[in-house]
Amino acid sequence: MQKLNKILFLVGFMVLLFSCTQEEKTIEIYVSKTEENDKADEVNYKTLEGAIQKASELKKDSPEAHIIINILPGTYYLSKPITIPASLSNLTIKGSGASEVTLKGAVPIQLNWQKYEDHIYVANVDQTSGFDQFMVNGKPQILARYPNYDETVQYWQGFAEDVLSEERVTSWKNPVGAYFHALHGGRWGGFHFRITGLDTDGNPIFEGGHQNNRASEPHKEFRMVENVFEELDSPGEWYLNTKENKLYYWPLDGIDLNAAKLEVSVLKNLIQVVGTLDNPVKNITIEGLKFENSQRTFMDEYEPLLRSDWMIYRGGAVFFEGTENCKVTNNEFTNLGGNVILASKYNKNLEIKGNHIHDSGASAVSFIGDPSAVRSPAFTYKEFVSVTEMDTVSGPKNELYPRECLVEDNLIYRIGRIEKQTAGVQISMAMDITVRHNSIYDVPRAGINIGDGTWGGHILEYNDVFNTVLETSDHGSFNSWGRDRFWHPKRGVMDSLTDANPNMWKWDAVHTTIIRNNRFRCDHGWDIDLDDGSSNYHIYNNLLLNNGLKLREGFARVAENNIMVNNSLHPHVWFKNSQDVFRHNIVQKSYQDIRLDGWGKELDYNLFPNEVTMMKSRVYDRDLNSAYGDPLFKDPAHLNFSVLENSPAFKIGFKNFPMDKFGVQKPELKALAKTPEVPELKNESEKGTETTPVVTWLRNKLKNVSSKEEQSAYGLKTTQGVIILSVWAESPAVQNNGLKTGDVIIQANGEKVEGITDFFKVVLETKTQEKLDIIVVRNQSEHKLSIRTK
Repeated sequence: MQKLNKILFLVGFMVLLFSCTQEEKTIEIYVSKTEENDKADEVNYKTLEGAIQKASELKKDSPEAHIIINILPGTYYLSKPITIPASLSNLTIKGSGASEVTLKGAVPIQLNWQKYEDHIYVANVDQTSGFDQFMVNGKPQILARYPNYDETVQYWQGFAEDVLSEERVTSWKNPVGAYFHALHGGRWGGFHFRITGLDTDGNPIFEGGHQNNRASEPHKEFRMVENVFEELDSPGEWYLNTKENKLYYWPLDGIDLNAAKLEVSVLKNLIQVVGTLDNPVKNITIEGLKFENSQRTFMDEYEPLLRSDWMIYRGGAVFFEGTENCKVTNNEFTNLGGNVILASKYNKNLEIKGNHIHDSGASAVSFIGDPSAVRSPAFTYKEFVSVTEMDTVSGPKNELYPRECLVEDNLIYRIGRIEKQTAGVQISMAMDITVRHNSIYDVPRAGINIGDGTWGGHILEYNDVFNTVLETSDHGSFNSWGRDRFWHPKRGVMDSLTDANPNMWKWDAVHTTIIRNNRFRCDHGWDIDLDDGSSNYHIYNNLLLNNGLKLREGFARVAENNIMVNNSLHPHVWFKNSQDVFRHNIVQKSYQDIRLDGWGKELDYNLFPNEVTMMKSRVYDRDLNSAYGDPLFKDPAHLNFSVLENSPAFKIGFKNFPMDKFGVQKPELKALAKTPEVPELKNESEKGTETTPVVTWLRNKLKNVSSKEEQSAYGLKTTQGVIILSVWAESPAVQNNGLKTGDVIIQANGEKVEGITDFFKVVLETKTQEKLDIIVVRNQSEHKLSIRTK
């Protein structure tokens, strides 16, 4: 027996030794553009595709070996996306540096140009048709468009109301294939369409418009068209006639077409790391590379991110699905047509660190789980799963979602160049994502967006996020939604649901999301915007430089020890028992509250600028231990908003936090990164008077919509309309399912209602009638009513 045990021990030891030897084995492969390199004894290839094929062969004999593919300096054109399956686990693709090694989703072309007319040249492109990016000497050129591209213009870098006017469309010989881009009617993102033909009246026929989860007519003003030959009228513009395979181009000054380097995009995805939950791809590292020139994807299939406002194309230049312990480090991503990096479904411990991401079409980094992991999912704003049919178990239903991932030390800017419902970091149907030390700015919508409460546990810290919401509205530098199982588009129904199930919000937002030690500035929305239903957040030690903190209906938000420069807390439509806490904060305005059913669990120990601003909430028995006075910031001119030792802020429990740790820390990226504009401190001398008077009509109280806060709270597309503050039950306008408190009148007798003056003008014009046809916004949706006036 002892002899048998000894034999078994030796066999086990040899197996363990063999296993360790296999795990430690490293094989290096070199990819080089030259015939020879100084690694002549190593395996050498001219293409990454060839190196990947060799790695696959080596893995058959040594499945546990660590294979390193070293890419030496040069530009490498991919003929198809690089696909990395589970059999290639433990693989590193390593460039000699992002400034030296470029992977392109484009191909070089050589053309014989001929003069077409004036400044325009034409060439046959028989071998490569259908591209949507054209590069000259490495710089993307402008697809022929109207209006012309102007970097200084806020929307679309050039917009016009008449882009589809009859006069303009009839001037186009062949509009088929033209793209029509427009913001959402409420500027909540954008839409993209392709013209497929003309109807019998000469009006364009479209396909598309599927890229936004909140239905709307395209914005009437913020519009742009491209890919129209007749709009090729300025330097740098080009047009591809796909029927004749002819490329037309107006060269920029100084371009020698006979000597210029020409490239066109051919791929949407560059590297795809794809495994499964049962057989994941493990230990893949991608580093030291520059990724460029993928195609645009806005006309591809999109899917809704639950009931958030967002749709998304589930793909990216670098794509992960079914992975563990993968890394994307020290790369540059630029001039990409769609999403840059997207983690889909099951991903664990994915790290995205030290990357430079800029000038790309859609979102920078996205974590998108699978809806099958969500219990009783709903997919549009108005959709709701009835409680009788609802799965009431807390947490995810399966494992198909990203978790325990890290986005750290990245420089992200000028993304969303074509798609507007985008973010620097997008999180949906995921858990425990950490976003740390990133600089994110110059983006059309959110810097960081969390689309739902499923399933929380995220940590956002030490980020610097500013110059956001540049082309949209009603959003924040940080934005979130929480239209989870408890949330209903009709507030009365939601109140009854949460009264009956006080912990219903915990079914999805099972872990607390932490937002701490960040610097946010938003000039076109809120610095931090927790929108519809956002629940279970701890928000502390943040410097908010312009538009404060918005907390819309939701539960269990704790905000403490934050500094809100020139602004304050925006509590919107809170629940009676929201459990919200707001304490030890420095604010510089009174609370900007709208339609509250309750004032939270605790609002106290805050510092206000003066007594008037503090007294507002004391009316509701809040802030009884708060104080007022100058916070005595140390050096606001240099963005140091720590307070001096004699600051009254210390008396209410405020504690200083670091002011020099925001944003990217990697030295070479930090040297490139911008910082937010220094705010000019305002002297708040609020008098507490209402600038928009309340008037009475048929014994109902009305007032104008007068702020972006009210626009957001009532779900309006503009800051226009008449709010019904309260109703008299016996009023003829109220009876028979007429007006209700909280309605906003936006149209009367077919006329647009911008305010009370417009409304009363219509009332006077129709005073002989007994009924008045109106349109109101109720629960963020438009309703037609016919109300009695007598």
